[in-house]
Amino acid sequence: MTTHSSADRAGGISSGLVFLLAAGAGLGAASLYYNQPMLAMLAEQFQASPAAIGRVPTLTQLGYAAGILLLAPIGDRYDRRRIILIKCVLLSLALLATAAAQSLLQLGLCSVVIGIAASLAQDCVPAAASLAPEARRGKIVGSVMTGLLLGILLSRVVSGSVAELFGWRSMFVLAAFAVALLGLAAARWLPAFVPTTQMSYSALLGSLFTLWRRHAGMRRAALAQGLLSAAFSAFWSTLAVMLHQAPFNYGSSVAGAFGLAGAAGALAAPLAGMIADRKGPELVTRGGALLVFASFMLFVIAPENLWLLIVGTVAFDLGVQAALIAHQSIIYSLEPAARSRLTALLVGAMFVGMASGSALGSLALNHAGWRGLALFAAAAALAALLVRVWPQRQLSALSPGV
Repeated sequence: MTTHSSADRAGGISSGLVFLLAAGAGLGAASLYYNQPMLAMLAEQFQASPAAIGRVPTLTQLGYAAGILLLAPIGDRYDRRRIILIKCVLLSLALLATAAAQSLLQLGLCSVVIGIAASLAQDCVPAAASLAPEARRGKIVGSVMTGLLLGILLSRVVSGSVAELFGWRSMFVLAAFAVALLGLAAARWLPAFVPTTQMSYSALLGSLFTLWRRHAGMRRAALAQGLLSAAFSAFWSTLAVMLHQAPFNYGSSVAGAFGLAGAAGALAAPLAGMIADRKGPELVTRGGALLVFASFMLFVIAPENLWLLIVGTVAFDLGVQAALIAHQSIIYSLEPAARSRLTALLVGAMFVGMASGSALGSLALNHAGWRGLALFAAAAALAALLVRVWPQRQLSALSPGV
């Protein structure tokens, strides 16, 4: 088995290694969403009420949040290769245990572990940033993030189809096999990473607050991306309900197919990384936020046009992804030795934004309809754009230490 130190990477990173990290990010993120399309099957299997079975995806997300907060920062303290390998083993075993679950309690416990281990997705991104030469970092991080977003957007489509054809347990077995193959590939080709700090674990977690206070660029990126994540989540968490209502009256299969539209936007996102490398990330953050705002305003103007809905879905997914890639370029340049911890802070802000967007989006849809939801998402995107265009000195003065 061949490993390489940081000094061996001056020549850059191969396309095969970029693909490996993108696959790791995608399979890790996808593991969070396999259970969502099959909740009806799981409820029938375990004779659970809708409220009880609804806790399963919640437990998965809570596990992921814990993994990001408690485990992602250790990538600065220990070899990221070893961390990724350990999480691949843990995730594969958790998926197999889920496939073998015989009670709702076992399913819930396995879901928590899946969420924790799925945080390997956020180990792959700073790994790519560390391996990439500075001139190509935006493009390479963009490619890995495309893998992550494709995992999120396509996981529901794949899971629903496999579960319907072969049963829900088969989906988790298939996923476990895929993650095991990923682990074998990572053991063979992923190089070793030299730790960038010798802090104790408690000091490492405590330094998250220090980094938050120290870097206004971190706070700005977290706020803007959190707002865009709120718009993103408001749309995707209510899409199936909205499409089921008049004037569309479509079933869940059409809602799942919209994941393909989102994937189309994700595939174009590495171009944003190239632009960030050449023109600077600030241009991309503003352009991404503007694209999200324009897409949702399109929905406000023509809320009943299915084709505009499809086009807008592609566009706003591209905008969110482009802004995220640019924000990662910004934070990774702030303090290279703390990239895993900076990732934890950014993803933590996104998680808060997505949770808030899901809750507020549901309220908007219930009380103001689809147009009201689109207005909420447009307002969140506009707020993100204002965060990026507002002079940083004035923004810091208005919210010091935030």
